[in-house]
Amino acid sequence: MMKLKEIKHLYFEKRWAFPLAIATIISVFLLAASFSLGTISSSYKFNPFFPVFNNRIGSDQPTGFAEDKIRFPPPPTRPALPRFAYLVSGSKGDLNKLWRTVRALYHPWNYYVLHLDLESPVAERMELASRVENDPVFAAVGNVYVVPKSNMVTYTGPTMVSNTLHACAILLKRFKDWDWFINLSASDYPLVTQDDLLFTFRDLKRDLNFIEHTSNLGWKENKRAMPLMVDPGLYQNTKSDIFWVQPKRALPTTFKLFTGSAWMILSRSFVEYCIWGWDNLPRTLLMYYTNFVSSPEGYFQTVICNTPEFIPTVVNHDMHFISWDTPPKQHPHILTLNDTEKMIASEAAFGRKFRQDTPVLDRIDSELLHRKNSSFTPGGWCKGDPSCTKVGKLTRVKPGPGAKRLRRLIGRLLKAPKFSENQCR
Repeated sequence: MMKLKEIKHLYFEKRWAFPLAIATIISVFLLAASFSLGTISSSYKFNPFFPVFNNRIGSDQPTGFAEDKIRFPPPPTRPALPRFAYLVSGSKGDLNKLWRTVRALYHPWNYYVLHLDLESPVAERMELASRVENDPVFAAVGNVYVVPKSNMVTYTGPTMVSNTLHACAILLKRFKDWDWFINLSASDYPLVTQDDLLFTFRDLKRDLNFIEHTSNLGWKENKRAMPLMVDPGLYQNTKSDIFWVQPKRALPTTFKLFTGSAWMILSRSFVEYCIWGWDNLPRTLLMYYTNFVSSPEGYFQTVICNTPEFIPTVVNHDMHFISWDTPPKQHPHILTLNDTEKMIASEAAFGRKFRQDTPVLDRIDSELLHRKNSSFTPGGWCKGDPSCTKVGKLTRVKPGPGAKRLRRLIGRLLKAPKFSENQCR
């Protein structure tokens, strides 16, 4: 008879035999698979993050995977004419001013998100929604959207950035085929027609971002970057001014700060990056700028200039004519008739800041937009009698002198070596 010690030894050998055999089989299988993958990877380039969605694999030789039988449709081709997605925002008392700006900006090919902030009376917000709903052109095309739940916006605090990102998210969800995002306020006004803008941008690369910026913070370093403030608009439903807290903070070392204009034209790809934030930088900077004075003048600039893939797309201009003091104060000059020639000479697409129904807007309507009697700015899409009461062919554009001015400006901005020399410096 076997001794007890020998029996135990045999028992343990049998106990480990089965797992050892299974482990050996799996190792052989993985070794064979690695040789197969090495053969495939020599012929095809794998997507390092989502290899199963690389629909080129298996197109010439079968691999045995079920996914190989799926044929993913090619990405849709973009139309020759680009599309713009606008945010036009306002506050208390801005209803009529915003309405005039929207009608001057309108084109049925584009998309529009309108927002009156929470400080606006309920009656004003309801009136805006009613005007959009009852306008026959807006109703027929369906490209104008009024934000139903207004946000509190403090224009020197992060709530303005939050409101802009909210509008971007709405546009990404509701409309799938736009190319550039443009943020404007009720105090902005176009200096070119939408046909001029569409015609000019038709020949541009659609990854370009028009965003004025500089890393030379100057006085803003001590007055804005280092002090800490709190915006009550983040947690209250009534507007009140920001307040300061102690202590101050040091300048960041993991990213470089940039500042510039709060008004910009952003590519869809960059907007998607800011919303999805797949490498977390947009969210990190959003937290940083929560306590930053006038964060709309730094958030997007800092995000784009700290992301290497987007730096080559940056055009250092906001496409606006704005008259500032030197050094600039919190608000720019109010534009009047005396500024008309300077606005035209700037060759910019938009101007700010305007008062409501000022004579300079009437002159812009008459001489630059050819807009009459509060109607839409005429374009190639206009049909009906009176003109622009019906929608014709959406992609038919009639560029005018504004397109020539805008093309000259953009041509100078994109000219080498100035273009690359002005990127994120």
